[in-house]
Amino acid sequence: MFSTTRPLYGQTAIVTGASRGIGRSIAIALGRAGAHVVVNYLKSQAAAAEVVETILNLGSKAIAVQADVSSPEEVETLVTASTSLGAPQILVNNAGISQSRLLLDTSLEEWDRMLKSNLTAPFLCTKAVLPYMLRSGYGRIVNISSIWGISGGSFEVAYSASKGGIIAFTKALAKEIGPSGITVNAVAPGAIETDMLQGLSQEEMLLLQARTPVGRLGHPDDVANAVVFLVSPRTSYITGQVISPNGGLES
Repeated sequence: MFSTTRPLYGQTAIVTGASRGIGRSIAIALGRAGAHVVVNYLKSQAAAAEVVETILNLGSKAIAVQADVSSPEEVETLVTASTSLGAPQILVNNAGISQSRLLLDTSLEEWDRMLKSNLTAPFLCTKAVLPYMLRSGYGRIVNISSIWGISGGSFEVAYSASKGGIIAFTKALAKEIGPSGITVNAVAPGAIETDMLQGLSQEEMLLLQARTPVGRLGHPDDVANAVVFLVSPRTSYITGQVISPNGGLES
């Protein structure tokens, strides 16, 4: 039942890494749009519970599920738990990590960890929800990439490679399952005020803001708004695309 105010009414959405930052804003925005939301978290149980409470107060259903989404067994647990709200129709692969380091200083263990968190986890989650979406002939998958996945970032080779990989994953999967009524898109944020920017100095933050044509850093809600647009039932003709909410920052 489509509504302009609650276009996702009754749909079940899984948001990975939803206890804070961009994931938190996405989960709440989906709940506000009427979706039942599975709030995935790894360690931040109290924060995840707060997100669930916020969504419940918006009139939608929500549960918090702890799971390491880079683990096949825990992903299965996550998806199985989500069916208590209904078969998953929306998946937002948001969980991930970042690291700023020279390539020569990046160990093989750090490289593997980056790819496991940012590329393998979306693969596992997508593979787990696809059977539900294929059976219903409907689904919306959104993968959170990064502006550096488009252009590459100095001192962030591993991160850029993992986020560029998720863009290629998005485009290829969109072609593969397009005839099944399932769309697959990516959102590649620019400089967003989250924990991932905490390593920057005040001077670096001001410089980044000055480089952004709209004159400010992004807010997690700027990313969430793009996600809500892409998972709408009315965006069935948009797939395999990358939307970059970046305030005009050059990629």
